[in-house]
Amino acid sequence: MIIMDTDSTKSIKWSSQLSVLSTGHTVPLRGDKIILPPSTLEQLLSASTVTVSSADKPQTSSFDSYNPYSYAAERQARAQLVETRQELPHPLTFRLVNPLNGRVCYAGIREFSAEEDFVGLSPFLRNSLGFEDSSAVDTSKTLSNGSNAHQLPNQSELKLTVHFEELPKGTYVRLRPLEAGYDPENWKALLEKHLRDNFTTLTNGEVLTVTSGTEEFRFLVDGLRPNDKAVTLVDTDLEVDIEPLNEDQARETLKRRALRAQQAPGTAEGSSSGGLLQIGQEVAGRVRPGDYVDYIIEEWNRTSDLELELSPSNDEREIDIFLTPAGPKQRSRPREDEHVFADFSSNSSKRIKVRHSNVELENAELLWISVRAYEGDDSSSQSPILAPVSYLLRVNSTTTNDGSSATPEISTQNPEEEICTNCHQSVPKRTMFLHQNFCLRNNISCPTCHTVFQKSSAEWKNHWHCPHDTSHGTTPFSHQKHDALYHTPRTCPACGERCSSTSDLSHHRTKLCPSKPILCQFCHLLVPQRGPDDPELTDPEVLMSGLTPHELIDGARTTECHLCFKIVRLRDMATHLKHHDYERLSRSPPIVCGNTNCGRTIAGYFSTDGKRTTRGGGQKGLFHGREICSTCFGPLYSNTYDPEGKALTRRVERRYLTQLMSGCGKSWCGNARCKTGRSNTGLEPIREMKNINAEAKALLAVGGVQFCTDEGGQRRREMAEMVAAEKGEGDGFVGGRVVDDGVVGEKGKGKEKGGKKTDRRGLGGYDVGWCVNALEVEKGDLLKARGWLREWAVSREEGYAREQQG
Repeated sequence: MIIMDTDSTKSIKWSSQLSVLSTGHTVPLRGDKIILPPSTLEQLLSASTVTVSSADKPQTSSFDSYNPYSYAAERQARAQLVETRQELPHPLTFRLVNPLNGRVCYAGIREFSAEEDFVGLSPFLRNSLGFEDSSAVDTSKTLSNGSNAHQLPNQSELKLTVHFEELPKGTYVRLRPLEAGYDPENWKALLEKHLRDNFTTLTNGEVLTVTSGTEEFRFLVDGLRPNDKAVTLVDTDLEVDIEPLNEDQARETLKRRALRAQQAPGTAEGSSSGGLLQIGQEVAGRVRPGDYVDYIIEEWNRTSDLELELSPSNDEREIDIFLTPAGPKQRSRPREDEHVFADFSSNSSKRIKVRHSNVELENAELLWISVRAYEGDDSSSQSPILAPVSYLLRVNSTTTNDGSSATPEISTQNPEEEICTNCHQSVPKRTMFLHQNFCLRNNISCPTCHTVFQKSSAEWKNHWHCPHDTSHGTTPFSHQKHDALYHTPRTCPACGERCSSTSDLSHHRTKLCPSKPILCQFCHLLVPQRGPDDPELTDPEVLMSGLTPHELIDGARTTECHLCFKIVRLRDMATHLKHHDYERLSRSPPIVCGNTNCGRTIAGYFSTDGKRTTRGGGQKGLFHGREICSTCFGPLYSNTYDPEGKALTRRVERRYLTQLMSGCGKSWCGNARCKTGRSNTGLEPIREMKNINAEAKALLAVGGVQFCTDEGGQRRREMAEMVAAEKGEGDGFVGGRVVDDGVVGEKGKGKEKGGKKTDRRGLGGYDVGWCVNALEVEKGDLLKARGWLREWAVSREEGYAREQQG
């Protein structure tokens, strides 16, 4: 038992006054994390040195508690075992004091990598302590003599007093929202993740800011237990209590929650609830400005193009449609700043058409469709903005039209008509003079888009063209929306990347953002596509492999191939299994014993590792080319010279006569050419001798081999024929029946007998030879045999395809 000395139970005492590094010269810090010099770690280890000794048993073999002379030797032996150890508490927490304003907060350590006599603070701690980045020490300056020391400013240098102080584990915290209207469902999970990822301690009086997309939730820490000053959050269960800041805030929060409840999706004043959508279905709905209505398409024809059309009921409101194929590489629902396909145009009806060959549809599990009414910043008309916008959504599956068969349009202009140069309409020649006088007085044509407007209409007054592209519209709201989406820089909320427009931001978040969530095909977890230590997205190996940086690193792990038991990298396993598949497809089918009651292969069979064994025993040239195994041929063997096979034929005939007259006497026999087998299966025995002789001669004439065999071989043959008659799993083919030349299905075009090839198209499952092989390898275990067939056998469809390829 290890016992610490009484002096070692005292807490570690350490403090120092350090200069504050500017944020540009420290590693990126979040939450309450700080970095300290390496010398700080050495000082803490020295301060934590303790003396320990082993005192659970005597250290000398001659120690006797009743002998006072043995105590001196025992004390000397124990003194030699005394040692010192350096142990630091977990976690390391520090008390930070700003001597200029007296502000105090607590922090956790990130790493010991700062410059000597300097400390790096996260932006959260700088704000809590009242520091400004402009007044921090600039470590890029050097002394005039060129040395590597820092130039220390005189009065503008920021000093910070750092004390080591252990904190108790927190059990309770009370938070007060700084703004009204917070919904607990919005920030509960966010707050838990924010604290777990960024904070080691909580200090009473500090303000927590939790960010979710474009929203920010700010909370004041106003109560801690068991220490009312600060607690640690590591390895503890923390009870969180949310209370309003005052009564006015509580009333405003209840009012806003009631308003949100009235405008919730599915209510009379809210947006539609969305849901499942079928191809060819037309659905009507409504959406409030700023809200999204999400639809899901689970099944669609992947060989046809998709066309989505959205028609709003109110042309004055801007309504958009988004589409994202959900798959392992796209895990986020479509939004304004994160989508794959969208229509932001100023047209009243929006349309998205996606070709079935589009690369974005590969490996798509389902389609996410979102409808959004653009909210904008128009504060002059609050009521129409808050009113829901009705719409009609149609999703159709269309065939690809390349225009090769399109009929060219033929001009059918009447020779008695002319085209007006102002409105470009066909007008009779006799009234052209009157029409032009009226048209030029009342109508005007846009010189850019050639759209005709009435001179006094609001559409002409509000008509606009973008100077940067070809977009145009007829309302100020559409102009504002176009500038906000296409000509306003945006920042990625995940990685801080600066993008020139919303479309560029969406492309960045769905393709290039390191924080883009993916479902890793190796660890099967939802993770960012690139971690801090992963290679860049432009790395050649990443581009050539088609994997994300995370999958490239995670796929470097190795595992054992379940077929050949070799060690293979996870990312190479698919290619490795394809080699096994090509090897499987190149195998010739096993040869089954010619005895229709025997479940053995001859001339070797494929074992559990897919390799053919060297076991033989087949006899060629026997009974019209039929081969039988050594077990069935054993009773017929003779060393007599018989080049024409006459003696062998007599032996076979005698065996048939013996089977038909007296039987084999086995209780499990099911041979229809055996007296015992016929009795076991309920068939009438052949009683007359002339009929017995006729049956034996008939069997010899057709070359059939139907000897009685052992119980295991017979049962394997019965199970093999049963499995061969089954339909293939998951292929939807028509089941067939076993015949001499193969398997013929309901739509088989080949002959059943006569030695011609059987047409096996439309059939699933496996031939009898593979089924016999599988049951022989797995010792008659039907479940294991089915697994062996899936791994090593060639199905009928695969065999037919191989024959067609030559």
